Amino acid sequence: MSNGSPFLTKICGLSTPETLEAALAAGADMIGLNFHPRSPRYVTLERARELAAIARGKTEIVALVVDWSEPQAAELAAALKPDWFQFHGRETPEQTAALRRAVGRPVMKALGIATAEDLKAVAAYREAADLILLDAKPPKDAAFPGGHGKPFDWALLAGLDPSQRFMLSGGLDPANVAHAIGITRPAGVDVSSGVESAPGVKDPARIAEFIASARKAAAALQEGLTA
Repeated sequence: MSNGSPFLTKICGLSTPETLEAALAAGADMIGLNFHPRSPRYVTLERARELAAIARGKTEIVALVVDWSEPQAAELAAALKPDWFQFHGRETPEQTAALRRAVGRPVMKALGIATAEDLKAVAAYREAADLILLDAKPPKDAAFPGGHGKPFDWALLAGLDPSQRFMLSGGLDPANVAHAIGITRPAGVDVSSGVESAPGVKDPARIAEFIASARKAAAALQEGLTA
């Protein structure tokens, strides 16, 4: 949104046709399919293809992978044909750039944020990724990456280069997303556990509420910036 691009809403970790349809009905700009086996939102390639067939042409399909090799990622790109890849592991800027070449698609790189020091990594990925996803750092003993439903201190982003386009993730839900948008002014928001009734179980009503709240807040912010 900082560069005038449309505001993006992403529902990540979808795993059933019913909840995918709910995300489409609510107007999600992106849907994420999670290929990390330790995640409660993991989908097989067979299930991902089923979901992608429903979503294709209606929303952007994002394949989320963690510390994959270039051949692995290229194979998934050919098999699934997602619109985006999301790299959510410890990929370096060099690895991220190489993976982007391997898949031949736009990529977003997730970076965990807990302190102001963590923001220093953002600049290093600016040329390697098409979009940065700022997420909460997982607990040290976590089995999989991501914010695990916990937000980071959004006030930290006041120190970020204002020209840096990013999506905000980590601990967002229908109740706090408007506040988060007002503080951080992101290009978009990404949610997973915040629209679930149980780990990995998406709630259609919460999906609709989240997207409606995010869009209202983004529109109000944009009006304020252009007034």
